[in-house]
Formats: sequence, structure tokens, C-alpha cells
Amino acid sequence: MKKIYFIFMISYNLVYSQVEKLDFSLEDAINYAQLNNASLKSADLQIKAAEAIKWETISTGLPKINASINYSNWIKQQVSLIPAAAFDNTQSIIDVVNNYFDVDQTNNNINQAEGLIPLRFGTKQSLDGNISLTQLVFDGTYFVGLKSVQIYVDIEEGIRNKTSVELKKSTIESYGNVLLAKESVNIINKNIKIVENTLNEVIKIYENGLTEEENVEQLQITLSGLQSNLKNSLLQEKLASQLLNLILGLEINQEINLTDNFESLIDKNINLSLISENSNIKKSADYIIKNNEKTSKELLIFYEKTKLLPTINAFINAGYSGYSDSFNFTDKNQKWYGSTIFGLKMDIPILSSGEQLSKITRAKIELEKSTLQLSELEKKLSIEINLAKGNYQFAIEDYLNKKRNLELAERIERKNQVKFSEGIASSFDLREAQTQLYKSQQSYLMSMLSIINSKAKLQSLTTENNQN
Repeated sequence: MKKIYFIFMISYNLVYSQVEKLDFSLEDAINYAQLNNASLKSADLQIKAAEAIKWETISTGLPKINASINYSNWIKQQVSLIPAAAFDNTQSIIDVVNNYFDVDQTNNNINQAEGLIPLRFGTKQSLDGNISLTQLVFDGTYFVGLKSVQIYVDIEEGIRNKTSVELKKSTIESYGNVLLAKESVNIINKNIKIVENTLNEVIKIYENGLTEEENVEQLQITLSGLQSNLKNSLLQEKLASQLLNLILGLEINQEINLTDNFESLIDKNINLSLISENSNIKKSADYIIKNNEKTSKELLIFYEKTKLLPTINAFINAGYSGYSDSFNFTDKNQKWYGSTIFGLKMDIPILSSGEQLSKITRAKIELEKSTLQLSELEKKLSIEINLAKGNYQFAIEDYLNKKRNLELAERIERKNQVKFSEGIASSFDLREAQTQLYKSQQSYLMSMLSIINSKAKLQSLTTENNQN
């Protein structure tokens, strides 16, 4: 029974997880995307990688300690030759060699012709242990590099901020597209029901011989067009929902429920004060990135200049060595010989044949280019912000106009519906009024979406106004 219950609970959870819908207001969707979107996660990882590079650069100037143990065993010791002429007589050479050195027994006689004595120096085995400490004392490129790598981190953070701003804009647009598709489906379904009811009544009237067949055919054409539009709107709704899921970081087929509607969003997004506000271009994500790039070019000039300065490194090495003809290094009586050395090393660049000066000149050119690009970007952003403000203002005005047009189109369609039922208006008049209504409905929905998107565009251009 426990196994059956366990299997049942797993099956129930699987089924429930598949049909469970997630509720999202627009604000919920924005916040969820900021935590789960793949592009933003990638940007966060890039920042972590930049931080790792920063600490990697810092570590090059910190003290470093290394230790080593070397064990050597001469399987066949190396032979060295000394000249016999260094001694006054042959017999004294033989005595010295036999008493103090290991003469090669394969040929231990003095080679009178060559005047050389074959000897083996040292013990067959040795064990050395060493520890070394190195420290960078001065290197101009190191200090400039520390600043440069921090600018690199700032650039990555700026890119991440831009990704976040663009993600918010994309989330708003995708959320609006889903609402547009859903609202279109609802409106078309309502229109289909109205046309179907009218068509059924006209068919009955036609069957009684009180109207022409053409009136039936006109309504059938209208109904067929609505049904085709419905299929397309359902497809658009599915695709828009999948795209929103992708932006949110969900599975593309995850069912979601949008708790906001166009009307509520319009109330939140109509804010004429945004148009009159002064926008600080220097707080724009694009400007910050480009300004950091310019700073990096300035640091590159200093970096190349510091290569003309000397570099100083300090080191301390200490170690012990032991020698033996057999492996006695673990014996307490084994003798160990210690050594310690301290030193400074200074590298002084003297002549680079103009190579370093050429690099400095090239770095200055890159800085000049970056300065021009920053100035151009500032002008471009100013134009884009003014254009975005204009588009936002037009979207609000267009929405109010489309709203009035929709109200007029609805009244005209209702009047023609009554006239048609009373036999005053023709089917052509009704169809024309219906077509005008359907276009007004879609234009109204598009004007609402335009307000939401144009405000999101305006907010994405400057972080100063990146608030709801």
C-alpha cells in the first residue's frame, strides 16, 4: 500500500506541475526575468570572471613562496679529468688521488700520453630541500594594470546594467504582445458570436423568402474572415506566450496567466511629466560603457609609458642539502648543510629602437578615437531621447484619438445592425460598418501597446528615468 500511495503521489505531482499556471503581473514578470533570464545570468557570470581576472592581476604583485625537494642517485657517476701537469711528480699524483678521490677503477693509471687523470667527485646520492620567497618591489605596469583591470570590471558591470535595462524593455514589450494577442482573440470571438447570431436570423428570414440570398452570402464572407483572423490570432498568442516564457527563463510551453490587462497598464503608463523631465545622458548605460572604454584608453597610454621604467624584484632562498653513498637520509646522524641567499634583481630597459614610443603613439591615437566616439554617442543619445519623448507623446495622443474612433465605429455598427434588421440598410452597408469596427478595434489595441512600448523605450535610454 505504501508503494501504491508513493506512486500515486508522484503521478499526481507530475500531472499537477504540468497543468499549474503561474500568475504574473507586469511588475512580477519584470522582477522574475531579472532573476532568471539566461542573458542576464550570463552577464553576471561575466562579471564574476572579470573579478577573477582582477584578483589574478593583484596576485602577481603579492609575495610568492615555493618549495622544492630534489633527490639524486648516480647510477654511474660522471668522470672528470684533471691534468697530471698540475703536480710535480707522478708518485705524488697517485698518492693524492688514491687517498682523497675515487679513481676510475676501469682505468686508474695515469695516461702518460694524454697527461690526464680520470676521477669521480662527490657522493653517489644527494637530497636537497629548498624554499624561496619572491616579492615584486617596483613595476610601473603593475600599478597601472590594477587600475585597468578595475575599469574592465566596471565595463562588464556597465554591460550587465545595459542588459538589465534592455531585458526590462523586452519583458514589457513581450508582456504587451501577449495581452494584445489575447485581447484580439477575445474581441474576435465576440464579433464571431454577433455575426453568427445575425447570420442565423438572416438565414431564417431568407428561408421564408423575405430577404435576398446576397445578404446571407455577405454575412458568410464576414464570418469566414473573422474565423481566419481568429486562427491567426490564436497562433500569435501562442508564439507571443512562448517568447515571453523564453525571456522570463521558463520552459517555452509553461502556461502562464497575466493578471494585468491593457486598461490597467494604460493608467500606469500615461505620465506626461516624463516628456518635460530633463534626461541626464551621462547616466545612460551606453554612455557609462563608452566612458569607461575611454578611461581604459587613457590608462593604456600610462601602461605603455611605464614600460620605460625599471622593474625591481627581491628574493630569498634557503635550503638544506645532504650527501651519502647510500640512502641514509632518514638517519638522525645524517649531516645536513644549510644555505641562505638574499638578492635584488633590477631590469632596466635601455634601447627599444623606437618600438615603445610607437606603442605610446598608437595608444594616444586610440584615446583620440574613443574621445570622438564618446562625443558622437552623447549627441546621438540626445537625439534618441528627444525622439523617444516625441513618440511617447504621440502614442498618448494617438491612443485618445483611437479610443474616440472606436466609440464612433461601435455606434455606427450598432445603427447599421438595427437598420439592416429593419430592412433599411443593405448587407453592403452592414459589412462596411463591421469592417470599420474591426479595424478600429485593432487600431485601438495597437495604440495601447504603442503607449506601453514607447514609454519602455524612453526609460531604456537613460537609467535616470528607468522607473515605473
